[in-house]
Amino acid sequence: MRSPFKSGMQGVFLTAAELTHRDFIVSLTARNAPGADLLVTDYQCKLTWSVQVKTNQSTSANFWLLNASAEKLVSHNFIYVFVGLQGNQRPKFLVVPSRIVAANVCKETTPRGTFYSFLRNTKFDHKDEGWEEAFGQPSALFPEEIAPIGLKTSP
Repeated sequence: MRSPFKSGMQGVFLTAAELTHRDFIVSLTARNAPGADLLVTDYQCKLTWSVQVKTNQSTSANFWLLNASAEKLVSHNFIYVFVGLQGNQRPKFLVVPSRIVAANVCKETTPRGTFYSFLRNTKFDHKDEGWEEAFGQPSALFPEEIAPIGLKTSP
């Protein structure tokens, strides 16, 4: 069984790879940065997001654990990416704006403490995995003013 730390890091790297594949610029934060695992921008640096990644070791789990701050951390530019690992196959992603997460935090108090979670079956408007609803389309890849030397962007 994979340790939660390794699964968490794998989820962060897989999310960074997916965002990079979708033509965003992605930077990892320090592991102790509160709230954000990734900082994301478009190629023109006009749009930015902070991303919190939560990872489960399989897609069979019906919730992801959160921090207590999830009830209060709400921003148009703060996005959660929930990852369900599937061994060597492409993971399942669920991209959710922080306002949706904050409004749907499940809080459970047990003798071991209070736990906060987000349920997989939470209903909200999204298509597919939610990438475009949360991030939109990135600005043009390598626009003329920032194209690397020698790379032409027009015919």
